[in-house]
Amino acid sequence: MENNNYNANQIQVLEGLEAVRKRPGMYIGSTGESGLNHLVWEIVDNSVDEALMGACDVIEIKILENNVISVKDNGRGIPVDIHPHTKKPTVETILTVLHAGGKFGGGGYKVSGGLHGVGSSVVNALSEFLKVIIHINGKIYEQTYERGVPKTPLNIIGETTERGTTIIFKADEEIFTETTNYDYITLRDRIKQLAFLNKNLKITIEDFRDEYRKETFLYKGGIVEYVKFLNKGKEPLINDIIYIYDEKKVKVKENVFDDISIEIALQYTKEYNDKIYPFTNNIFNENGGTHEIGFKSALTKTINKFAKDKNMIKKEESLLTEDVREGVTAIISCKHSNPQFEGQTKGKLGNPEVRKITDSIFSEGLEKFFIEHPTDAKNIIEKAISSAHAREAARKARDLTRRKSPLDTLGFASKLADCRTKDPSKSELYIVEGDSAGGSAKSGRESEFQAILPLRGKVLNVEKANLNKILGNREIISLIQAIGTSIGDNFNINSARYHKIIIMTDADVDGAHIRTLLLTFFFKFMKPLIEHGYIYFAQPPLFKITQGKKMFYAYSDSELDKILQEISDGTKPSLQRYKGLGEMNAEQLWDTTMDPEVRTLIKVHIEDAYEAQQTFERLMGDDVEPRREFIQQNARYVQNLDI
Repeated sequence: MENNNYNANQIQVLEGLEAVRKRPGMYIGSTGESGLNHLVWEIVDNSVDEALMGACDVIEIKILENNVISVKDNGRGIPVDIHPHTKKPTVETILTVLHAGGKFGGGGYKVSGGLHGVGSSVVNALSEFLKVIIHINGKIYEQTYERGVPKTPLNIIGETTERGTTIIFKADEEIFTETTNYDYITLRDRIKQLAFLNKNLKITIEDFRDEYRKETFLYKGGIVEYVKFLNKGKEPLINDIIYIYDEKKVKVKENVFDDISIEIALQYTKEYNDKIYPFTNNIFNENGGTHEIGFKSALTKTINKFAKDKNMIKKEESLLTEDVREGVTAIISCKHSNPQFEGQTKGKLGNPEVRKITDSIFSEGLEKFFIEHPTDAKNIIEKAISSAHAREAARKARDLTRRKSPLDTLGFASKLADCRTKDPSKSELYIVEGDSAGGSAKSGRESEFQAILPLRGKVLNVEKANLNKILGNREIISLIQAIGTSIGDNFNINSARYHKIIIMTDADVDGAHIRTLLLTFFFKFMKPLIEHGYIYFAQPPLFKITQGKKMFYAYSDSELDKILQEISDGTKPSLQRYKGLGEMNAEQLWDTTMDPEVRTLIKVHIEDAYEAQQTFERLMGDDVEPRREFIQQNARYVQNLDI
């Protein structure tokens, strides 16, 4: 008989920070590497918020031995006086009570960038230990905690002429079971970004672990220097970086105003791609929002007005937003005292008033620049007109492709060997390198739910090509037709014909390159496929070990060593190193790489959209220098290079 005694005794009430330790993912997203880094950003963001108030201009971040983090600023110092509600020191209240701080309507901060607003108390709860040191009112205060619980009272330990806050903490291995090891490059890149977004803020990062490193970032030009950095190695269309800044007060109710500032820097290059990065209170908004909409609207409107005034296009013609964006690199930084976001990760800004304000500020500023720089204005308009011509040619190519190979015929994507089931949730598409491997895959597959698409040669690097060239590439067209979602603005995830798209390439350098080219295409034109978890890598074996009638497969050098050790007592085994998928027959390919019962698939996902975008541009773009720098920084991590 069912137990229906569902009553108050069965309802668990989690007091204070106990809830955070019970469900950490609710507060920091995950307990993996991204959640670990999130602890750092919660503390660093508090220091940056002090800088936004004009109270701090130096932040020092240290990664100490055993992955202990120290964040020090020269801000106002966390208040130490007794809080009227908790009757405890304010610093202790901030560190032990959820949603207690200066950002919840008390007027302590004009704008704030804390990602989820959960702040220091969550970091304290998820740390093995935390120490806070405050220089304020001529005295030095110190308090220590363990897993969110105060272990000492707030003590005065000395006198000082300085001011500011230092927080030292170690992530709790009971919570972060996957890793507590911080990646220096990941932290460094985000810190560099914060320095770009906050001009005249000096941020240092120091790593005291195995390999001592220290870097200092200070950008007096702010986002102007950011655009210069992003365009390094690219040929500029105009030499000037256009910079526009203004701030407004928006009345919310009687005597209550929201403070909004809009800061925009942009430059046109001779590239085909546009790179527009919108931020709100230092947070990257990967899905844009009202500030980006206002920017694009103003850009389109202002360029069309000048093009018509100068008789470069007819009065009845209009350039589209996608035309005027070609080759632009832009940073849009909105600072808002009361931002409204869509989604927990704050990927999209939703404040409706920001669209109008951004449109107004940017239209006025860009118009002024065009009047003062007529040659630059002419070059930008000519590039937009050229883009419009390419767009029209691409549309014709797309229409021609659709007419030749409609999606509802069996002959579409001529090399595709489709599966029988029409249920996308059960269907798998294997993208295979070369006809030889494609033949083995077609023979060895389970044709009920596995489709095979062989690709000839290397896929086009879409980071270096315009849309017209991309849509003229046979391999790209085959991919688009087979997957069925269309691309770019016309992409529709509900039209995906397969919910598993598996990239199956050789386990060598060429195979890795093809994987990267395909990922670049998916990221740029079909990003929701990655976001929905539809993209996978197959894991073919590296070795076949034969001993008598027994066969073993090894997927790594360490696995090979283990197998050889286990069979060392018998007759000497023969060893085959697979150089390519084509060396396996259909049965071997099924047994090792395609059988759902035994295969290993790696799901591709995006931890950080901004960093992913930067990585693709750095590694796949025209500029050689960023690639060289990446290789120099990461070569030491390569265990086994197969040339």
